[in-house]
Amino acid sequence: MRTFVDDIAAHAALDPGRIAVTTPAGEVTYGELIARIDALAAVLRARGARPETVCAVAVERGVDAVVAPAAVVRSGAAFLSLDPEQPPARLAALVRSGGADMLLTSSALAGGLDLPVPGTPVLLDRPGSLTGEGPGPGGPPGGRALAYVSHTSGSTGEPSAVLVEHAGLDSYLRFVARDYGLGPDTVALQVAPLGYDASLRDTFAPLLAGGRLVVVPRSALLRPEEFGAAVREHAVTALLSVTPSFLAFLAGQPDADRLLAGVRVVVSSGESLRPFLTAGGRALVPGALVNQYGPTECTMTSTRHAVPAEPDVLTDIVGTPIDGVVVRLLDAALSPVPDGSVGEVCIGGTGVARGYRGRPARTAECFVPDPLGPPGARMYRTGDLATLGPNGLEYLGRRDRQVKIRGYRVDPAEVEGALLAHPGVTGAVVTPDTDAQGRVFLVAHVTGDLTEVKDAALRAHLGATLPPHLMPRRFARLAQLPTTRGGKADRRALSQTGGRP
Repeated sequence: MRTFVDDIAAHAALDPGRIAVTTPAGEVTYGELIARIDALAAVLRARGARPETVCAVAVERGVDAVVAPAAVVRSGAAFLSLDPEQPPARLAALVRSGGADMLLTSSALAGGLDLPVPGTPVLLDRPGSLTGEGPGPGGPPGGRALAYVSHTSGSTGEPSAVLVEHAGLDSYLRFVARDYGLGPDTVALQVAPLGYDASLRDTFAPLLAGGRLVVVPRSALLRPEEFGAAVREHAVTALLSVTPSFLAFLAGQPDADRLLAGVRVVVSSGESLRPFLTAGGRALVPGALVNQYGPTECTMTSTRHAVPAEPDVLTDIVGTPIDGVVVRLLDAALSPVPDGSVGEVCIGGTGVARGYRGRPARTAECFVPDPLGPPGARMYRTGDLATLGPNGLEYLGRRDRQVKIRGYRVDPAEVEGALLAHPGVTGAVVTPDTDAQGRVFLVAHVTGDLTEVKDAALRAHLGATLPPHLMPRRFARLAQLPTTRGGKADRRALSQTGGRP
C-alpha cells in the first residue's frame, strides 16, 4: 500500500527545492529530506530491517526525528519513538515491552542510553556507520503490516505496548491533512513531545500535505514570549497537537491575544476542553479550533468537533467520527443503548490497533468482535462513557480508574506500584484531584515509616522510573489507609480529602 512517506516523496519529485523542515540549525528541502530518508532506509534493510522488525528511535528534536521514523517505514519495518529526556529506566521499560530489535540514535546519546536492544546502534550522525550491504528495496508494506509501537499507562506497573498497523496510520494522517485543510501553504509548529503518538500528527501530517514543519527547542515552547516569537517569525498557520492545559497556559499570559495571531487551525486533544472554554478561551483562537478525541489503541483520534465561536460550555462535546471510523455506545452486554442514554464508547473501523504486544489476555478483553459490524470486524472497548447529543458524542468520564493528566492517559496503579518500591512505603493509593483552573493532577496517599523522608525524596524515587506526567503533585502521609467494609482501600474517601488533613 501507499504509505505517508510515499506522499512526502511525491512532493519531493514535483518540487525538490521546496522547504520541508525549518530548524534552528537551518532548512531542509523536500529533495534533501527524501534523499536522507532513502539513504537511511537502505542502511536499515542492510542491517536486517524487515516487516514486523521494531526499530527504536531515540534522537533529539530536529531533522533526525523526522528522517529516522520515515526511513524505518521506507525500509518496511516499524518504529518505536522514544523521548531521550525520559528517565533511563523508563526508556528501558518501553524498549522491553515494545520488543525493539534495533536502535537508531546519535553518537552523543548512544553512550548514555544503555537500552536492552540487540546489535550495534545505527548512529545517524556518523556517516561511516551508515554502511553495509544487504537486500535492496523491499515491496510496499500491506495495510496489516505493523507501522509503529506506542504505549499507554498500565495497571501492572509496566507500560503497555500498542501495535498500530499501516492501514490506521496512513488513513489517519491523510484525514488530518484533508479535514483540516492542510496544503503547500501550511506552516505547522511541532509542539507535541517526542515519544508520544501525537508527535506523529504534528510531524507528518503537514509534510504529506506538502507544507512546512517548524521545529524549535522544547524549552522555547514553554516560554510564552519565545513561543509567540516563533509563531510570528515563521508565520505559523497550524498547531496540530496541543492540549487544553497548554491552551490555558497561553490564555493566562498578558499578551494572550497576540500569541496565536495568524494561526488558522488549532487542534486540541488529550483531555477535557471544557475548562478552557468555560473560562472564555475560545476567543483566544482566531481561526478554527478542533476538539479531538480518541485513544492510543485507535490510532490517536476517533472523533472531532469543530468548536463554534460561541461554544456550549455545559457539555464536553467530542463530536463525530473521522473517516473510516465507527463509534458505538454500548451497554455491558455490548448492545446499543437507547437514544440519549449513557453507554461505553466502543470504536471500530480502520484505526483499531492490532492489540497489546505480549498481553493476549488484555488484548482479548479490550479488542473484541464487533457485534454490529461485518464478519471478522473488531472494535476497541475504550472504558469511556458518553451520550449522543445533537453535535455528536458528549464525553462523560471513565468507568475505571484511568484519568487524563496533561493529555496523557494515566492508570494510578502504575504510580502506586512505583511508590511501593520505595523501602519506606508500606501502602500507597493514588487518586485524582482538580485545581481551580480545572486541571487534573495526582495525589499520592502513603503509609509507612516516612518521618525522615521528604516529598523531594519521594519525587526523586519516582523520577527514576516515571515520566513527569505520572508525578503526583501532592503527597499525603497517613497512619493507615481507610478501607471499605470489604477491606479494600476506600478510594472515594481519599478522593474527598484530596490529600488534605
